[in-house]
Amino acid sequence: MPRLRPGSLLISQPFLNDPNFERTVVLLCAHSEQKGSFGLVLNRPANLQLSDVLELPGGAALPAAATPLGIGGPVQPDTLHFLHQLPDLPQAVALGDSVAWGGDFGRLLEQLLQGQLSPDQVRLYVGYSGWTTGQLAQEVRENVWIVHPNAAAKVFTLTTDAFWQAILREKGGRYRMLSNYPTDPRLN
Repeated sequence: MPRLRPGSLLISQPFLNDPNFERTVVLLCAHSEQKGSFGLVLNRPANLQLSDVLELPGGAALPAAATPLGIGGPVQPDTLHFLHQLPDLPQAVALGDSVAWGGDFGRLLEQLLQGQLSPDQVRLYVGYSGWTTGQLAQEVRENVWIVHPNAAAKVFTLTTDAFWQAILREKGGRYRMLSNYPTDPRLN
């Protein structure tokens, strides 16, 4: 079984029949055999933007106000989480490849609103994906997830629409074949 660690991608198997995780790619942000796991779904747009969830100084006219939000997972959908490319942001957790999770949101927001940080350098999510102690390891053993280690950089390189298929194709071999698995095989 591949080692689970922050910065790895969890790619759902094509036949996973869970609407929360069907054809998703999750960035594993925290993993502990004692405390469980925390991740963010990378390829589920929320059809929301930053100005929809926060009252911004300057209002919706600011370019940063249109920063799109994704659905990080089904747990606590009223919370906001973020990934970014600011390794020096206080309290941020480095995930590898110049990608970090969380940190001082006030400072990140200030830099975003002042144009010091491009909206392309941050990903915002409502909710998160969580697993209790041992649950994720069990799901990996049961082939629910394909683990792609040390792949945090993919967060900022692949588009949301084709992320699941593109990452499987990139892995090559049998994974490339899985990328073409139909959404509903009964319709073939």
